[in-house]
Amino acid sequence: MVSTSPRVLVIRGGAIGDFILTLPAIRLLRQNIPGCHLEVLGYPGIMDLAVKAGLADAVRSLEHRTMPLLFAREAVIDPALSDYLCSFTLIISYLYDPDSILRVNLERIGVKTVIECPHRVVPGVGHAAEQLAKPLEKLALFLEEPGWRNANFQVRSSGCADDPGQQTGNFVLRIAIHLGSGSERKNWPVEHWLRLATEIQSTRPEAKLVFITGEAEDARGVRTPCPGPSVESWHSLPLIELADRLGTCTLFLGHDSGISHLAAACGIPCVLLFGPTDAATWAPPQPSVRIIHAPGSDLKFLPYVTVRDTVLLYLRNL
Repeated sequence: MVSTSPRVLVIRGGAIGDFILTLPAIRLLRQNIPGCHLEVLGYPGIMDLAVKAGLADAVRSLEHRTMPLLFAREAVIDPALSDYLCSFTLIISYLYDPDSILRVNLERIGVKTVIECPHRVVPGVGHAAEQLAKPLEKLALFLEEPGWRNANFQVRSSGCADDPGQQTGNFVLRIAIHLGSGSERKNWPVEHWLRLATEIQSTRPEAKLVFITGEAEDARGVRTPCPGPSVESWHSLPLIELADRLGTCTLFLGHDSGISHLAAACGIPCVLLFGPTDAATWAPPQPSVRIIHAPGSDLKFLPYVTVRDTVLLYLRNL
């Protein structure tokens, strides 16, 4: 028997932060199309966050070998891919398609309804999540303030199995520090972060510090303190695993980055440093996020004491 339930496909490329900022729009679809089966076509490792959050039923990779022909004029589309795409009642695409090649190909193979959404966000014209959800107003779906901030994407974390504090219910003061971002211009000097970590340990010796790093930090030659009883290193973790581990943290410190968006989406209080990017557009929308703006939009000029005093004040109030 053929299912009559609505089937929705969201096609979303982009980096980690872009994807997470699209999740409120996906949530709108999920909650307002009764009984829908929702899938995400995106990049491996990133799109899985939608399944973890309970917003998608399945995912499929944009990097599959059959996908490129969707962007070629009058191309012969793989029959299996055509059948897959035509199985959806509605396709929402965030892919860059300036010449409407993708749209024409989708319509040519028989897709009935396609809604095109912005693949990029325009600074200064509203928060990124609002811009990404705006085209859904064609379906009478509205991302309204402030409710969406309070009911945003929440990763359901299971905690770290090797953490005695999580197993016994005892409070563990774990502070995560993400040393990088996608751009050197958006990074506070590493030596400031390491100095701050030392002061945190002096002020709260019971604290466990976590340094989050990845390939970008490898390329910059960033070195973190050696792991020990009070220092952990989470390096190049899969996002799903990182989300689980972030759920065990008390505080997250970082920049304008996709990992900061993931931390905020996990419900962790965050102190984030913003320099050249517009925080009103790009900062995580969760109310537990505190933004520190760099003078002149240059993080090199953000005083160490400004960040230190903000973080230590937060820790004193715990």
